[in-house]
Amino acid sequence: MASAPFDFEFLTELTETSGVPGYEDRVRDLVVDAFEEHVDRIRTDAMGNVVGTLEGDSDYSVAVAAHMDEIGFMVRHLKGDDEGFGFVELDALGGWDARVLKAQRVTIHTDDGDLPGVIGSPPPHTLSDEQREQTPEVEDVVVDVGLPYEELEERVSPGDLVTMDQTTERVGETVTGKALDDRICLFAMLEAAGRLEDPDVTIHFCATVQEEVGLRGARALGVDVDPDLAIALDVTVANDIPGFEAGDRVTELGDGAAIKLKDGSVITNPKVHKRLQSVADEAEIDYQREILPAGGTDTAGFQLSNGAKPVGAISIPTRYLHTPTEAAHVDDVAATIDLLEAFLSSEDGGEDYTL
Repeated sequence: MASAPFDFEFLTELTETSGVPGYEDRVRDLVVDAFEEHVDRIRTDAMGNVVGTLEGDSDYSVAVAAHMDEIGFMVRHLKGDDEGFGFVELDALGGWDARVLKAQRVTIHTDDGDLPGVIGSPPPHTLSDEQREQTPEVEDVVVDVGLPYEELEERVSPGDLVTMDQTTERVGETVTGKALDDRICLFAMLEAAGRLEDPDVTIHFCATVQEEVGLRGARALGVDVDPDLAIALDVTVANDIPGFEAGDRVTELGDGAAIKLKDGSVITNPKVHKRLQSVADEAEIDYQREILPAGGTDTAGFQLSNGAKPVGAISIPTRYLHTPTEAAHVDDVAATIDLLEAFLSSEDGGEDYTL
């Protein structure tokens, strides 16, 4: 099946917009605007989840989930003295490897507007052998905004939010940037929602919050939405790069959408993942099977939050996860959109997913 074209400009807007766990406001506004044209009703909740519902011809309901939040930071302390420059110390929101943070640009989101900053790195020839061997921790990272301490105190406060400053670019056959986890899947969900008309079942498109700190939004929506079936969308590991054996790659870029069999938080319902594979085969959509040893997704949030629910997941293979240069293949993005659309279009509520 030929890859369907998609709106790269909107994908760029979604990924470049900032929204850390618990503060997804800017992304939420984009999602609500996108839903306006394609769903029958929209609602938000006290956590900030957004649900766009497309009414079907039956009471049977399917929840589709993709999370809005990206990993980032919260300002925890301002460091310095009245005589010199000030620096910003951080608390992580989500899982960071501090090694990737050196020599990066960031944005501090303050009440008075956004403030640029850098996470610096001393010249290597000035470091001692002991310093070279140290493994950095996030708690050791500081942001330099180039301001005297007194002015820094006036402009930045503990609790302000910090995100990576990165553009989204096409690089060969891939798209790369920050926050592809999980905006690229959020994009896929919104694209599929725009293609569906008159489904047999009611579909709740759920843009969730706080996934990166414990699947919190999905757990709440599992109770509130209480679907008969849930399908989650998220990125997954693609270690198809030098230094990894074939058995450790999990997925490979360009081989299609990944149909999840398991991750560290969930084992998907066998009948659901087999039907996803059957739909892909029938529609000639490229796919691969995902067996992820560690890591969790909103799939688990829906599986147990209101009794046992049948769940499945479609993942987009992505290199360099939880860095500012995540990368996914454009054909895998298109395959994910195509598979989600085909699966939802063919779901009539008649399948028995009981094991």
